[in-house]
Amino acid sequence: MKPTTYIFMGVCGCGKSLLGSMFARSQGGIFEDADDFHPSENVAKMSAGIPLTDEDRAPWYAILRARILEMREQTPCYVLACSALKQSYRDALRGKDATDPIAFVYLKSSVDLIRTRMAARKGHYMPPSLVDSQFAILEPPQDAISVSIDQTPEALLNEIQQAIRVRFD
Repeated sequence: MKPTTYIFMGVCGCGKSLLGSMFARSQGGIFEDADDFHPSENVAKMSAGIPLTDEDRAPWYAILRARILEMREQTPCYVLACSALKQSYRDALRGKDATDPIAFVYLKSSVDLIRTRMAARKGHYMPPSLVDSQFAILEPPQDAISVSIDQTPEALLNEIQQAIRVRFD
């Protein structure tokens, strides 16, 4: 069964929002960024360079899971950009519902490339100082479509679309 929900995941600065929005457009779907659903307390912590704890993230993931269920009623293709760095976070997003599978697209990168990207990033509350904390908690998914981000966004989109066709068609 082809998923109706796709979660573009990975560490900060890997291109989740860019690629997720490109993919959503290509599918005639709706794209949202999980960052837009963070409680103000989480944004304040991250802005201050303080990594979030699992306790900080739990309400956020509950909000995101509710949003996934809500969007199933609104669009045949919902795309969410969300770090989802640990398996337990991905499990929270997936929920217990097996009738509508969620596909995770893991955007893999090296620490050095992400540091370079984050140093050049302007206007985002996530400071470059949190890059190491992101990689420290990353549990690479075993069941995701995995692509390396060391290519153009267009090439990545093509690779992702091909992998989805192979896996789900």
